[in-house]
Amino acid sequence: MEGTDPLSLEAIAIPPTSAQPPRGIIVMLHGWGANSQDLAPLASLLNFPDFVFLFADAPFPHPQVREGRMWYDLNSPNYQKLPESQEILTMWLRSLEGSTGVPLERTVLSGFSQGGAMALDVGLRLPLAGLVSMSGYLHCEPQPMGDRLPPTLIMHGTEDPVVPLSAAHQAREVFQALGVAVQYREWRMGHSILPEQMEVMQQFIEEIFPASEATNINKP
Repeated sequence: MEGTDPLSLEAIAIPPTSAQPPRGIIVMLHGWGANSQDLAPLASLLNFPDFVFLFADAPFPHPQVREGRMWYDLNSPNYQKLPESQEILTMWLRSLEGSTGVPLERTVLSGFSQGGAMALDVGLRLPLAGLVSMSGYLHCEPQPMGDRLPPTLIMHGTEDPVVPLSAAHQAREVFQALGVAVQYREWRMGHSILPEQMEVMQQFIEEIFPASEATNINKP
């Protein structure tokens, strides 16, 4: 799936492996200096054969990493390019129903590190099914755009040298204060992703999309 205008993103798309129409979308956003290929192997660790997986490329090239991308420049004051990324990601997410037939209410937005920060930032502005942040953080106080706040899973490493554990605790507390249903898990690890986290993510998404619902959706 390739972006065709300035408010779109290029992404790796993995279609459903079942014969059924897509029941939902799982979007994953990579971290600073990575690209869409970085998180794509995680699709094989999640058992959602009737979902579309989308692994988006951040809109801006990384200044030091060849073929690396960034959502904004971490080394610049006030997160230069963050407003542009917020707009581009929001517009791209809104466009997905037109290209996949799946509404935002059936889309899970997730991300790692800088991608997790983008998920937490943009996610409360849209009527998404759920949010997942892995080693993420908050840019600032979130600004929800509606009464329906997507349930959120926050996962972090207790020994993360890049994004401190306190950032995850802050995100949990801020989201809970806003009335978001938050699930929180931490592992003894650094700035990385463990297979066990995909097991927790699997359970989280299954709670949002019960198996009984799939049976009803797929009835002729």
